[in-house]
Amino acid sequence: MKKCQVQCPAKINLTLEIINKREDGFHNIKSIMQMISLYDYLDIEVEEADRTEILLSGNSKEIPYDSTNLVYKAALMFLEKTEKKAKINIYINKNIPVSAGLAGGSTDAAGTIAGLNYLFETPLNRNEMHELCAKLGSDLNVCLEGGCLLASSRGEKIEKLKSIDMPVTIIKPKSLGISAKEAYTKYSLKKHKPNYNMTEKMIEAINQNTDIKEYLYNDLEYAVFNDYEELQRIKKAVPNSIMSGSGSAYFTLESHGNIPLNEQYQIISGLNFIPYGINVTILSQTSK
Repeated sequence: MKKCQVQCPAKINLTLEIINKREDGFHNIKSIMQMISLYDYLDIEVEEADRTEILLSGNSKEIPYDSTNLVYKAALMFLEKTEKKAKINIYINKNIPVSAGLAGGSTDAAGTIAGLNYLFETPLNRNEMHELCAKLGSDLNVCLEGGCLLASSRGEKIEKLKSIDMPVTIIKPKSLGISAKEAYTKYSLKKHKPNYNMTEKMIEAINQNTDIKEYLYNDLEYAVFNDYEELQRIKKAVPNSIMSGSGSAYFTLESHGNIPLNEQYQIISGLNFIPYGINVTILSQTSK
């Protein structure tokens, strides 16, 4: 039996601008995504077997532990791609809020691919791992690579940007989650489509080591903001905050000690930008 632990960081969208809708139903975007020091952890055990068996468990009551989980899909896709059979146990220690726009599901799926590739002695090279990530979802490639990246197409095409270091505070309504489908649909229905070109402006600021805060922007916040009082309360309490992804989490690039919101909001402070993505640590290896 082989075991490893995978550290799977969350991401925030410093910018998210929608270019157009694609024929496959997705949207072309340009987005600067940044990994932050908020992590899920996967404990993965692999045992030789005559047939494939994937078992999931974890500490969260908000996610499924069956074949609908992106972690399960990632494990199955990895086994099919590498033509392996095994009994796989994955425990998901969830710290990243669910349905928050922080890539919690995507980073866990990318972490599954990286962890299994490590345990099976790297049958896939880096490009092949990225190909699997692109098939599974839009944010997996960003999570696998890590740091600060420009994501384009539907999010799977990535380009490394210069590393920057800033504090982060996350603010999320505990009872509200917003799906990507809802947010993108509402954006499509908007008659006015902003075109501020904040992504290019922020890239220039990053390269010139100037303040990026004035260029924080999210088209999906524009799409859903008026529909939810919970989001409006966050903006009132922290005016310089911005929504990440499709929400419902907001972030501010400051270390807030006291935010005037009640217990209906989850506030995670003391976070920072990180220059890396998925990190795999070997736990043990035993023969059976």
